Amino acid sequence: MTEGIIRIAKERVKPVLNQHPWIFSRAIISAQHARNGEFVTVTDPDGAFLARGYYNEKSQIQVRILTWKDEPLDEAWWQKSLARAINARLPLLKENTTVRLIHAESDYLPGLVVDVYGQYAVLQALTLGIERRKGQIARWLAETFNSLFPERPLLGIYERSDVDVRGKEGLKASTGVLWGETPPNPILVQENGITFAVDVYKGHKTGFYIDQRPNRASLAQALQSVQNPSILNLFAYTGGFGVSALKGLPGASLVNVDSSADSLNLARQNVEHNGIALDAVSFVTSDCFEFLRQAVHQLPMYDAVVCDPPKFAQNAQQVDKAARGYKDLNMHAFQLVKAGGLLMTFSCSGAISRDLFQKIVFGALVDSGRQAQIIGHLGAGEDHPIALTFPEGDYLKGLLLRVY
Repeated sequence: MTEGIIRIAKERVKPVLNQHPWIFSRAIISAQHARNGEFVTVTDPDGAFLARGYYNEKSQIQVRILTWKDEPLDEAWWQKSLARAINARLPLLKENTTVRLIHAESDYLPGLVVDVYGQYAVLQALTLGIERRKGQIARWLAETFNSLFPERPLLGIYERSDVDVRGKEGLKASTGVLWGETPPNPILVQENGITFAVDVYKGHKTGFYIDQRPNRASLAQALQSVQNPSILNLFAYTGGFGVSALKGLPGASLVNVDSSADSLNLARQNVEHNGIALDAVSFVTSDCFEFLRQAVHQLPMYDAVVCDPPKFAQNAQQVDKAARGYKDLNMHAFQLVKAGGLLMTFSCSGAISRDLFQKIVFGALVDSGRQAQIIGHLGAGEDHPIALTFPEGDYLKGLLLRVY
């Protein structure tokens, strides 16, 4: 089979040389023998080699680059690439049973996300190029992981390719076992000595917000010196922040708020799994915007408020609307923090930069009539690296604020 050749415009060569992994449709001046989902060689206008990746004319990002070396993308290449990512996570795997194993573009494997939960992995194929190879990738992943980490070998790999972004690739949702055994439901995992129940079948993302590991630990640490702290956990999902904060803090109280009763049911299980008294925790099934609007009239005050909403901006066109949503949330959240208390607030919208998010929170602070200091800039854990050549990978940004 003849490999496709993608020639790009002269003015688009520099980003490729700088190892950015995306080539948009407007950069391409010709596509010879290029087949959707198959490997292509990228050249400059004169035919000089630049990179190799896979192609999809249905996507706005028509080429995702896998290598900037003139090398075959064969089984040995995939195993080497998977091994590099796994080796980087071995220290975390020894301390936690839930870890992100493959982080797409930032692990130089665009379109591929893999999370580990105990002895099971969950794989997301986000692009056509990965979709075509997901069965092989699952097998190579299992073989490579089990050879590098035999103390807790994988028993099964489950697919959760049911995210909206696949529609941009012309793909439908796909779920099911790719390799080995069917995972149990829920899977019990360990993070920083805390037990969490994870639903890999219907849970958000692949089942759990693994990226928030260090921030859950930071909240718990920040509350260690507070006597009988009260915590409001907004968009609580399965209660990760709340459980992490309450574990080892006798006398603490927690309110978990989420619109999903199923998520709060898992949050209740997580409270029980960690030996926390249920009478110290409230579970409120509510839209968080509505909850806050009512709460500011009653003015219950908390030692810590966590605000970790879902992605508000899917693209640049939605930034203004998202900014209004973030400002509204944070303005009300500021009003519920005790003097000297903490607000931990996040945006996971890639289209919202760190600088813009801080400006939004500043605007919310002004409208709230409070004062606040930044005591921590927050982001995803080390198993969610950001390739220096791919700033778009810096999607999770947060602030830890002391409020007066």
